[in-house]
Amino acid sequence: MAANRKKKVAGARRPEVRLPPLEAYEGGLEPDGDYDGLELSGLDLTGGSGEGARFLDCALRDCGLDEARLTGARFLDSVLTGVRGVGTVLAGAQLRDVEVVDARLGGAQLHGAVLERVVVRGGKSDYLNLRAAKLKDVVFEGCVLSEPDFGGASLERVEFVDCVLTGADFSGARLKDVDLRGVQRLEIARGVESLAGAVISMSQLLDLAPVLAAQLGVRVEE
Repeated sequence: MAANRKKKVAGARRPEVRLPPLEAYEGGLEPDGDYDGLELSGLDLTGGSGEGARFLDCALRDCGLDEARLTGARFLDSVLTGVRGVGTVLAGAQLRDVEVVDARLGGAQLHGAVLERVVVRGGKSDYLNLRAAKLKDVVFEGCVLSEPDFGGASLERVEFVDCVLTGADFSGARLKDVDLRGVQRLEIARGVESLAGAVISMSQLLDLAPVLAAQLGVRVEE
C-alpha cells in the first residue's frame, strides 16, 4: 500500500516580512552602503553604483533601476514594490526573506545570485538571467517570465503559481521539488532533459510532448 502512495511535493517556505517603522531616504546608491530601516520611494536610481550594499528591513517602492549596479548586494527582510529597470545588475546578490511585487524588469542580471525565502508576485520580467543561481524556497506567483535563463542553476522547493513561463532555458539545471503545475502557459526552449525533480500536470506533459520527443530523437508522424 505504501508503495502506491503519491509522493507529495515539498512546498516552498514563504517569507514573513514584518517591516518596522521606516525612515524616508532620498539619497542615491553607494558602494558598500548600509541601508537599515529605510524607505526608498519614487527614486530614480538609474545607473547608480551600489555594489556590495546591504538593505535590511527596507522598502523600495516605485524606484527606477535602469542599469543600476548592485553586484553582490544583500536584500534581507525587505520589500521591493513596483520597481522597474532595464539591465539592472544583481550578479552574486543575496535575497533572503524578500517580497518582490509588481516589478517590471528587462534583462536583469542575477547570475550567481542566492534567493532564499523569496516571493515574486505579479509584474513581468523579460530575459531574466539566473544562470548558476541558487533558488531555495522561492515562489513565482501571478507573474510573466519571458525567456528566463535558469541554465546551471539549483532550484529547490520552487513553486510557480498562476504564472506564464515562456522560452525558458533549464540547461544543466538541478531541480528538487520544483512545482510547475501552476504555470498557465509553459514553454521550454532548452534543457527539457534537466526537468528531473520537477512536477508537471498531465496537460503540460501533452504540451511538452513535441519537445520531449525531439530530445529523445523520436519522430512523430501521422
